[in-house]
Amino acid sequence: MERLPLNALLVFVTAARAQNMTRAAERLHLTVSALSHQVRLLEQRTGCTLFLRGPRGLKLTAEGACLLEKVAPHLDAIELALRPLTLRRHTALSLSALPSMASSWLVPRLPRFVALRPDLELNLDSSIERVDFADGRFDAALRYGLGEWEGLHSELLFEEWLTPVASPALFTDRARPRLDQLGQWPLLCEDDPWPRWFEQFGGEAPARFGVTFSDSETLQRATLEGMGISLGRATMARPLIESGRLMGLFPERMKARYAHYLVYPDRSREHAGFKAFREWLLAEAESFRATEQDAVSVESNTGAKKAPRARLARALTRITPGDP
Repeated sequence: MERLPLNALLVFVTAARAQNMTRAAERLHLTVSALSHQVRLLEQRTGCTLFLRGPRGLKLTAEGACLLEKVAPHLDAIELALRPLTLRRHTALSLSALPSMASSWLVPRLPRFVALRPDLELNLDSSIERVDFADGRFDAALRYGLGEWEGLHSELLFEEWLTPVASPALFTDRARPRLDQLGQWPLLCEDDPWPRWFEQFGGEAPARFGVTFSDSETLQRATLEGMGISLGRATMARPLIESGRLMGLFPERMKARYAHYLVYPDRSREHAGFKAFREWLLAEAESFRATEQDAVSVESNTGAKKAPRARLARALTRITPGDP
């Protein structure tokens, strides 16, 4: 009797839920090629096309949707039945972090933790999807929000600040704008509170924004390409400003509505690996907060340049907190 394609079914369900081959491959620790191969095997076995592949990801066919409906509950039941029988290894730690936070802040610091705890197996998932700790896949997450996640512990890492940033290429043929001239330039928007910026720092808001983006990573990429000026998150923009790829246009900064938090379920408090990571992470966040107090705007087109202390003091007096 031919063996049931259980592995291919698991791959199929994961891809169907992720609606994206790359994300599904990351979750299963497979290459995209290996994942696609498993899907093809299942399609050959069933004689049906299960996915329609497009530029925006995967879309289930009618046959694929029917298979997902019938198979997924049984795979979930198997996982649920096995979970109490599986001892959680305290030498393995699974984390989730937003891609922007992971690439700009966590990953550059992570080698220090790995050197501190080489015995710990660390698994990092970069995703914008909300973590469901009930499925047991993750021990903790780094999230950007108000700090209110029902049923979970959340600890503040640091506040986020917004300031206008742009590529030096934007000013090849034009002088940099004054603070009250920002509305005359192409302003890029995600969900950035430009109206609140103009209310606090003056100037006239434009009738419309140049381009609006759905996520901060794409917004930052557009800023790097010289499409316009954006309200950059200090956490993401700072490494790019220090490397000269972006410019901080003014010393004024505005406190964002959201902040960065470490979020975790109650069960993680007994996880030895998580305890070590939490202690290290909070120390790194405290150090980062201290350096942020000394951060200055970059005024050179070619790289970072520190301002005198007197000017720094004046700049800090102009930092205006936003809404809680």
